[in-house]
Amino acid sequence: MAEFPSKVSTRTSSPAQGAGASVSALRPDLGFVRSSLGALMLLQLVLGLLVWALIADTPYHLYPAYGWVMFVAVFLWLVTIVFFILYLFQLHMKLYMVPWPLVLMIFNVGATVLYITAFIACSAAVELTSLKGTRPYNQRAAASFFSCLVMIAYGVSSFFSFQAWRGVGSNAATSQMAGGYA
Repeated sequence: MAEFPSKVSTRTSSPAQGAGASVSALRPDLGFVRSSLGALMLLQLVLGLLVWALIADTPYHLYPAYGWVMFVAVFLWLVTIVFFILYLFQLHMKLYMVPWPLVLMIFNVGATVLYITAFIACSAAVELTSLKGTRPYNQRAAASFFSCLVMIAYGVSSFFSFQAWRGVGSNAATSQMAGGYA
């Protein structure tokens, strides 16, 4: 029977050592920015910023329709920033228990529906709330145009998100190499 050693060396580590490794692992994935999902998110961020900046520069608080447009534009802009950061730093890979393709598809479909209502409200209220040729009229008309473009961008993202959720056009090898986005 083997004898138990009289001296046993043990080694402990502090939590600070483990935290340093995870912080250094947060590097941006530039391949995501070049992907269709990343490019569409950047487009949504830029166009969404234009929508709410144009409306915010007018006296929108006097008209309920523009309050709705501001809510939709700012809320979806902030949520899109969160998703963009999650995918840019590949944090969605660390939170593997969340079905990200399904979450992104539901978000994009919901954003498309909300932007449809915002586009209709913004477009319908332009003539009623300002005189043609004035600065507020031009800003609100431009916001209507950009809200239509954002609506289309979210619609295209919904289509791609649906395809990613269903797994159309990819296999296990290509989805692993692409990092989960097309």
